[in-house]
Amino acid sequence: MAIVSNTVNYLDQDTLLEGLFAYDDAIEGARPTVLIHHAWAGRDAFVADKAEKLAALGYLAFATDMYGKGVVGRSREENGRLMQPFMQDRAKLQRRLHAALATAKLLPWADNARVAAIGFCFGGLCALDLARTGVDILGVVAFHGLLTPPENIPDPQIKAKVLVLHGHDDPMAPPEQVLALQAELTKAGADWQMHVYGGTMHAFTNPVANDRDFGTVYQASADQRSWRAMQNFFAEIFA
Repeated sequence: MAIVSNTVNYLDQDTLLEGLFAYDDAIEGARPTVLIHHAWAGRDAFVADKAEKLAALGYLAFATDMYGKGVVGRSREENGRLMQPFMQDRAKLQRRLHAALATAKLLPWADNARVAAIGFCFGGLCALDLARTGVDILGVVAFHGLLTPPENIPDPQIKAKVLVLHGHDDPMAPPEQVLALQAELTKAGADWQMHVYGGTMHAFTNPVANDRDFGTVYQASADQRSWRAMQNFFAEIFA
């Protein structure tokens, strides 16, 4: 087994973006495709590592780029400035998600009948918004995702199965937002499930998260449990 990874350029209108794909070259032919949506800093080493881990599980992994080629935030303030335009213009965010999905489907190893998306923090919101647009993919997984619904899709028709992996003590997605998401997914007729981890804050999958005052703290047990939950979910939807 050898994990191969490389980058590919793609466009959203006039914005040049750079995704990263990874696959196991010991596997022949097309395989299920998993898009990975990054947190608010941009496409960084964290999602590159996730792409290699997914490739080792037998998937074609595609780490998307929301901000533009080479654009990565270096501070909390810069990350916020990068993310905010997409929080304010969800139609723009959703268009960029579709550009990434179209690019991933063009890769020669992609099985376009078996596609899913995951995301972390801001990327969790991206995965949920991709499902909200009604795309014909099999499933989405949000790891400690932001849960604010988009105003431009008041009544989503969701085809993808949905798995939400959430820390109970996450200050960025408080209980009222969790309940609102459950109601939204139920109204949309989605096949959804949610795993809530007690004593767990935001960014629980990120080993460098250690800012309790900000609400971002790594939690090893939740990290491991959520990754296993994702694998079980993929075993179901890709069967």
